[in-house]
Amino acid sequence: MSRQMIIPALFGVTGVIILVLLGNWQVDRLVWKKAMLANIETRLSAPAVPLPDILVPEQDRFLSVQVTGKMGEDEIHVLSSSPATGPGFRIITAFTLDNGRRILVDRGIVPDHQKDAMRPPENGTLYGNLLWADDFDKYTPENDIDGNLWFSRAAEPLAKALNTEPVFLVMRSTTLSTGPTPIAVGLNIPNSHLEYAVTWYGFAIVWAFMSLYLLWRIKRRTI
Repeated sequence: MSRQMIIPALFGVTGVIILVLLGNWQVDRLVWKKAMLANIETRLSAPAVPLPDILVPEQDRFLSVQVTGKMGEDEIHVLSSSPATGPGFRIITAFTLDNGRRILVDRGIVPDHQKDAMRPPENGTLYGNLLWADDFDKYTPENDIDGNLWFSRAAEPLAKALNTEPVFLVMRSTTLSTGPTPIAVGLNIPNSHLEYAVTWYGFAIVWAFMSLYLLWRIKRRTI
């Protein structure tokens, strides 16, 4: 190999190695993401258990639980939407368990014109999954507490407003006869690592062909 070809060859090999390593990293992320999603799916569909006395958000997120008690009438309305209802509001209510504990319950989403409908107190059993929502960031507007217009399901502010524990249950089904149709926790976690891996590997192939073509051109000029 001539001296003129050494630097382009090193540049080409280095580029291919870096792009392949990026593709391999995305494959590793794909395996990790699939395992994580499978674990969440298992937790969401597991048989319901009584609400534990002590909860740890990191390990009890998505836990399937069953609670019996009384649904209150004080509500918080969180701006939201769903394919079934379109734009609307999540109805967040305090639920008092038979043992006296009070927790937050996401009853479902209603259209705007139904957010102020009467939903009287009622005793019953709820089935659902625990959720500590992270649906907020620095761009989330401030909640209008006086106007009952909220933009996040963060448990701590909701619990303070409704005088409950910061425990959030998203209903999956219920024996209650009134109220919105429950909307179970859904997985909206993107998993595009396969596409990213294919992209990086594609770049590696293109880089390799371009490098070989460059070396061929250099070799022709030196003959």
